[in-house]
Amino acid sequence: MDSPLSVISFLLLLFSLFSAAHSSTLGVQYISKLLQIQDRERAPPTLQIAAARAVLHRLLPSHSAAFEFRIISKEKCGGEGACFIINNHPSYKYGAPEILISGVTGVEVLAGLHWYLKYWCGSHISWKKTGGAQLFSIPQSGSLPRVQDSGILVKRPIPWNYYQNAVTSSYTFAWWDWERWEQEIDWMALQGINLPLAFTGQETIWRKVFRKFNITNSDLDDFFGGPAFLAWSRMGNLHRWGGPLPESWFHEQLTLQKKILARMYELGMTPVLPAFSGNVPAALKDIFPSAKITRLGNWFSVKSNPKWCCTYLLDATDPLFVEIGRTFIEEQLKEYGRTSHIYNCDTFDENTPPVDDPGYISSLGAAIFSGMKNGDENATWLMQVER
Repeated sequence: MDSPLSVISFLLLLFSLFSAAHSSTLGVQYISKLLQIQDRERAPPTLQIAAARAVLHRLLPSHSAAFEFRIISKEKCGGEGACFIINNHPSYKYGAPEILISGVTGVEVLAGLHWYLKYWCGSHISWKKTGGAQLFSIPQSGSLPRVQDSGILVKRPIPWNYYQNAVTSSYTFAWWDWERWEQEIDWMALQGINLPLAFTGQETIWRKVFRKFNITNSDLDDFFGGPAFLAWSRMGNLHRWGGPLPESWFHEQLTLQKKILARMYELGMTPVLPAFSGNVPAALKDIFPSAKITRLGNWFSVKSNPKWCCTYLLDATDPLFVEIGRTFIEEQLKEYGRTSHIYNCDTFDENTPPVDDPGYISSLGAAIFSGMKNGDENATWLMQVER
């Protein structure tokens, strides 16, 4: 499927920490089960078509009537995977749809639209700062190029096309409003992206989680970074830097996240929610003095100043670890109403583990995944690793 993802220098690892994780057969079975669950829970075809048509109208309002969209089953793709199919409309007459685009999801349909506009009309669709949507080469409605009579079938070679990384939310997205997010989600769908990270607004969820552990909002002012530095406070590189967050931020970002998730689900995407890595506020060690909590070393950007550096990591063997991890997943499900069952959690991003022992890393991974599974029995852990 045509996509810019080949330029993203990251390797996506989807894995479950089962005792038999080394078995490729079990791995395939696990992912197949997850795909079946996601197919059952996907938005109704009518909703996906409406969402896809809205993207077309925003992109090319003059040609809204020139295309018909349909959702099809995977069997129409000639196998178990997803696809899109482009055909000349079988009942075309002037003023009616000229091109019929079918796909397994709204994303597949829009990827097919992009394919047709690019390869049959010579257009280019990119971000505004890299040229934007260059659509001047598209013929007028009523004169669109016909494809071959047999149609065009493009299969998705893998179930998911992944987008973003854990720090994109602070490099790029920090100040985006809904209008800008809508443009980005449109672009994602047109590129065939169906597995985007969805990290916006998680600090509001964390406040609800930590409140259950007697941590106050004032305590969390020292834990959360400012809007442009949230990625690094989330990963345990620093705390408070650029903060505290204004009270309005929490409500506005949660409202924005709900709009983002709703649109992604409407298009048939699989948004990836965050999970608990062990990074905790300093106040937790005072409220639970017997908890096993380690202070990490200095991250190179904050000059060893304890006001910002040297965050706290809850030990994987402490019972609080799985409890907090479970509560975080459950609070997200309660707030958002649904999940795609895939969660992201990256450990020790530019940080050094407190113990130089593979067994420690293994126990930490097991605790992280246990927290996910206790909150969502169908949880899958997505980890992103630099090439």
